[in-house]
Formats: sequence, C-alpha cells, structure tokens
Amino acid sequence: MDAYPKPPFPRQHQEMPGITKLMQPLPDHGEITYHGSGRLAGKRAIITGADSGIGRAIAIAYAREGADLVLSYLNEGEDAEETKSWVAKAGRKAVLVAGDVQYASHCRGIVATAMSELGGIDILVNNAAHQMTFTAIEDILDEEWELTFKVNLHAMFYLVKAAVPHMLPGSAIINTASINADFPNPTLLPYATTKGAIQNFTAGLAQLLADKGIRANAVAPGPIWTPLIPSTMPEEAVEHFGESVPMKRPGQPAELATAYVMLADPLSSFVSGATIAVTGGKPFL
Repeated sequence: MDAYPKPPFPRQHQEMPGITKLMQPLPDHGEITYHGSGRLAGKRAIITGADSGIGRAIAIAYAREGADLVLSYLNEGEDAEETKSWVAKAGRKAVLVAGDVQYASHCRGIVATAMSELGGIDILVNNAAHQMTFTAIEDILDEEWELTFKVNLHAMFYLVKAAVPHMLPGSAIINTASINADFPNPTLLPYATTKGAIQNFTAGLAQLLADKGIRANAVAPGPIWTPLIPSTMPEEAVEHFGESVPMKRPGQPAELATAYVMLADPLSSFVSGATIAVTGGKPFL
C-alpha cells in the first residue's frame, strides 16, 4: 500500500523493549482497517509478545474474528493495557499476564491462566522475541546468546509442551519465525540463529502432532515496524529500515494479521508444517 510510510524515518532510539507511542511514525496495528467476519468465533487463544507490534495486530484481528485471548507480555504495562482495550472494544475477553517467558514455570503459568480464565486453548501463538544488534562476534556475551535462545526458542517448547495436553483436534499452533531464518542478517546473529531453529521446530512439530489433529505453522515476517526496531538497532539503521526489500519500506504489524488469522482458521485444516512469508516482495527459500 502506498499509504504506508517509507524511509527515511527520523533517527530515534528507545530503551528496550520500547514503547509504541514514542515511535515516529506510529505503527498501524489494524485499529481502523481490520474488519472481522467471525472466522474464529468462540475460539480461545494465547498470544505471547502481545503488548505491541505484531502481537497487538494479532490480538486485534483475533478479537474482531470472535476469539477470547490471554495476552502475555514482559513488562510493557502501558502498551499491554492499550492492546487489552482494543480487544474489549471488539466485545471479547482479554486476560493480561506479565512476566518473562524464558522461564518454564512462567510458561506453564500462562497455560494455566488460559485454562482457568478461558476454559480451554484452541490457538497458541508463540510470538515473543528478543534481539540485539552486534557488529562483531566478540561483542556477543555468552549471557546474551543464552537469553536470545531462552526467549525465542526455549519458551516455544515450554508453551507447546504445556498447552498440547489441553488442545483438542482442530487446534492450531502458530510460531513467529523470520526472513532471517533463510537470509540471516549478520548483525543479528543470535536472533537469526534462533529463527532458523524455529522454522525447523515448527516443521517437526507439525509431523509430531498430526495424529492429534493439531496443526503447527509459522509466519516469517520481513522487516516490520515495531518498538523492537528503535530499541535494538542503531539510529542509522532505523532511519533506513525496510529499504532492502522490493517494496522499499517496512511492513506494518497490521499487514501480518491476516496470515495469523488464516493459519488459525479451522477452514485451513490441511495447512500444517508451512511457513508463510510476509516479506514485502523478497523471496523466501
């Protein structure tokens, strides 16, 4: 869409994990543009990383499609409350759960909350992620490498393991991978490595869960304009963020929502083990 902004953007920096209202320009999460049609009526979903960015766009779309939600986030309370308000405006239930998904006990707590507050789990969206930028491998601390794997990959395993016993045939698991799975950005080495693992995890998981009637798929975004960008990248990279793809701009969170809806829709019953690329025209191998 030509209506979406293209770089150069104002140089900007935030402390991690970033706040939506400080971004220039503000991202579009589908607040005005997304209109539901009941595709997820009565469904119950967990979304991690749901306070802002892609997670907020998924939450808005799922609510407008008729789903009730558990919204997991780290500590961005203001953004999380904003997301919850959009779910409420759609007439659906939203339960906020703050905490760090790097810990297995917290992941089990998220699932327990979904069971107690929503009465079941039909959709699990593993979207939370951590990234940092490095120009030399010597600059990557051991602790940073381990944290990236714990948040991006280990948490998916913990959540899936806890959720699957409660998921009925027809349920769906959707993992957020990245274009970095196939085209790793060297300055995002820990992040890109986890995203390659997520794509492999998803493909294996789809085969493992097929007999249970549970589908597992991934979405691989290209450059997307979220608070993670100004809070984890150098200002000069933020200024030109998204120029590398054929559309010459970053995607907006709202532009990914339809992929997550499609993969959660019961009508997509033969789609499992797939990775849906949303990359602004850049081929995904």
